[in-house]
Amino acid sequence: MSPLFCAFLLALPPAAPDGVVIPVAGGFLKIEVVAADVIRVAFAPDSAFFARRSLAAGDRAREQVPWKVVRARGETRIETGRLSVRVSRATGAVAFYDAAGRRVAAEAAGGRELTPAEVLGERTYHVRQIWQANRGEALYGLGQRQEGLSDLKGYDLDLWQRNTSEVVPVLVSSRGYGIFWDNTSFTRFGDLRPFEPIPAPELLDRDGRPGGLTGTFYAGAAFERAVGTRVDSAILFTTPNDRTDPATRLHPALPARGSVSARWEGFLAPRAAGTYQIELFANATVKLWVGGRLVIDDARSWWLPWRGVARVRLEAGRRCRVRLEYSDVEGQMETVQLRWKTPAPTEATSLWSEVGDGVDYYFLYGPALDRVIAGYRRVTGRAAMPPRYAFGYWQSRNRYETSQQSLEAVDEFRRRQIPVDVIVQDWMYWKSDQWGSHEADPARFPDVPGWIRAIHDRHARLLISVWGKFYPNTRNAEAMRSRGFLYQVPLRDSVRDWLGYRYTFYDAFNPDARRLFWEQLRSALFDQGVDAWWLDATEPDILPSWDLEKQREAINPTALGSGARMLNAYSLEQVAGIYEGQRQAAPDQRVAILTRSAFAGQQRYGAAIWSGDIASAWPAMRKQIAAGTGFSISGIPYWSMDIGGYWPQPRFRAEPMAPADAEEWRELSARWTEFGALVPIFRAHGEAPPAREIARFGDSTAAYRAMVYWDRLRYRLLPYVYSLAGAVTQDGGTMMRPLVMDFPSDAIARQVADQYLFGPALLVNPVTAYRARSRAVYLPRAAWYDFWTGRRLAGGRTVQAAAPHDRIPLYVRAGSILPVGPELRYTDEKPADPITLLVYTGAGGRFSLYEDDGASYGYERGEAARIPLRWDERSRTLIIGRREGSFPGMLARRSFQVVFVSPRRPVGFSVEFTPDRTVSYGGEELRIRAP
Repeated sequence: MSPLFCAFLLALPPAAPDGVVIPVAGGFLKIEVVAADVIRVAFAPDSAFFARRSLAAGDRAREQVPWKVVRARGETRIETGRLSVRVSRATGAVAFYDAAGRRVAAEAAGGRELTPAEVLGERTYHVRQIWQANRGEALYGLGQRQEGLSDLKGYDLDLWQRNTSEVVPVLVSSRGYGIFWDNTSFTRFGDLRPFEPIPAPELLDRDGRPGGLTGTFYAGAAFERAVGTRVDSAILFTTPNDRTDPATRLHPALPARGSVSARWEGFLAPRAAGTYQIELFANATVKLWVGGRLVIDDARSWWLPWRGVARVRLEAGRRCRVRLEYSDVEGQMETVQLRWKTPAPTEATSLWSEVGDGVDYYFLYGPALDRVIAGYRRVTGRAAMPPRYAFGYWQSRNRYETSQQSLEAVDEFRRRQIPVDVIVQDWMYWKSDQWGSHEADPARFPDVPGWIRAIHDRHARLLISVWGKFYPNTRNAEAMRSRGFLYQVPLRDSVRDWLGYRYTFYDAFNPDARRLFWEQLRSALFDQGVDAWWLDATEPDILPSWDLEKQREAINPTALGSGARMLNAYSLEQVAGIYEGQRQAAPDQRVAILTRSAFAGQQRYGAAIWSGDIASAWPAMRKQIAAGTGFSISGIPYWSMDIGGYWPQPRFRAEPMAPADAEEWRELSARWTEFGALVPIFRAHGEAPPAREIARFGDSTAAYRAMVYWDRLRYRLLPYVYSLAGAVTQDGGTMMRPLVMDFPSDAIARQVADQYLFGPALLVNPVTAYRARSRAVYLPRAAWYDFWTGRRLAGGRTVQAAAPHDRIPLYVRAGSILPVGPELRYTDEKPADPITLLVYTGAGGRFSLYEDDGASYGYERGEAARIPLRWDERSRTLIIGRREGSFPGMLARRSFQVVFVSPRRPVGFSVEFTPDRTVSYGGEELRIRAP
């Protein structure tokens, strides 16, 4: 062997079965091949970091794919066939190229940062990775946000779990790749500079004088009676709950009780030109206009403030008119804070985390975004299937005070033949001072097993609220405390909940604590017949819930490290404990979980999340569209929200409501139901009015008729919905889809935040304004059919779509095959037979009709069936393919009613269809030509 060849071999980085380790400045870089299109990039001063146990990715599935290391000019390449990962020997920066040699994404040179730090007494690093900006790129994901954003590029976001905001650190690009940032601590996306008060010299009052904005303050929430004016050099107000001291109010002349409002007016006159970010943090209804354009429109619960953000282009020295309106309808704590961030020095993409031993992320390549999400699940786990009943209607309210109340609610659904599958028992079924006992108060729930049997006899399931929260006087708390499983800081500081009791949470990061928690649930609830679990407050929610510093201190230490290190992952471990506990206790009964928080990997436990305690207001409903699509594209499939919103304004809580308020409440609830019927989990919930059941809206009202219609429509669509769920588990699919997933090259579609696709077929366009009877709809570049009329429309344009009270604009993509089942009162009432196949002609298309027993884990053993459906546009033939697989109880033979929709024969959705053909199917291939 020649000396030259020996030198070449020595120059290659050391190889391992799963990748290569490359010495770089400051430490070691590992490029790990998880799959041909999934690459782990990890950097640390100590190579032992590469073997660390990750909560989200600890059991990742690695494919056995061929790959090789190539030394090229100035770089080391790892080639997988689908990707070329190129590491600069000069800078250590990593770049990713596709098989054709096109660069997909690249780290910035010098963009990998480890900064020594001490956090909660732990010596650690702040870790950061910067990627080069890509022109024309849009970015999505990072979990659920409440800013109403679809494309996150150019925004700076703080990522930590809180009520209404869930952190899933997965970033997805319109260029066909994703990044899973594997870190559980407080994380920031974007520019690390903090938002700051707008300097007073750059604020002008309404007369144009520098020094601040002119504020006018009103008694009453609708700017009724002005009580004072002044010029405020900064808008940074947080008033305590007790407003009896005039010095603590927004203005000393405001009343100590009752609703108030304020309006600030003037101009911005920035010193530098560029794109500024505006942040408005508030706990009420707020609107901000900049340059005559409404840029922030938000509504928050008084006890749960959060921020709205906007990006605005400003010119140096040029006045830009600004108006801010604040309306506090509760008369409680007043919070309104206005800040900005001057133009960023760079457009690069950045993720930073407070605690880490190294940089650790996964590059997920598509280029189809479904493949990106499938790659994320390859790393963090396949999504488990919830039971079929979970895709029916869930009835909930805060709260059924007795077992009889919930039974009466189910009876009313059944009497009216309104479909429902799940009745929810929210908190405080226990005695008032026994939080954490999980034991029902016998005075109000005298026979828990009998109550649950009665629910089952009515063909419904019970989902019950359980918390990782304990009052220290309970037996369960003492069992936890004696083994060191309770967080001590809240007890030490005598933290009290809104009922006035001291409390704490258990350490879900301790596996023994999780097992004990499950055993307490099992004996008190599961053994009594409870079907499903509502895991509330899984941030965990320790007051004050919007204080980051106190949140991480309250759970410090955990069994796996400091509260700062594990900040965002509590929900993952809490859900894991319930899922694993029930699967051990009842191995073939599917687990159904609803939880308020989520972290990467949570999909493997089949858990659904809801968007938290949102306000019952039109702006809050509008923001749920982007919240749901952002969460879904982050890789966790099962999302829902409180239909009607959780916290209504006092006018909606009044009994009786004023007629005008009752009319608006009914329309808000109807419009929200129309939206909610077309998201993965269909559920209503709220604090007030006391009753949220559909029947309470009155037989003669338009709202009642609309809500019943959409509930029944959801059940008609169950073959489609359940097939989407099957594709989630079997194919890594996504049910609720931002438009970029199907139209990544459509620049307009990439920016749409108030429309989405439900599965591959349905374009959903919720109506989110009071008394709106039409709305603008962007039809992406494809051919579309109006679901209601069957009329065909060309895409690539915006249309003004009709939206009568009982309909939202709904479109079906040409080439879609939409299976529609019979009317049902509950999901298992009868088999889905016959199924109507609506074939929307004009393009070729496919769909896989999925079925299993809906209740067990037989699908994990292959006990499931799929019927491939294909429309061949050229031959105008529907091919119902040979059935693949089987399961116990499967229909051996069924009927398909086929309806062809075309411009010549527009067919809108109806209760009954006149089929073009009816065929009997026993598993063999059938071909049906369109007339």
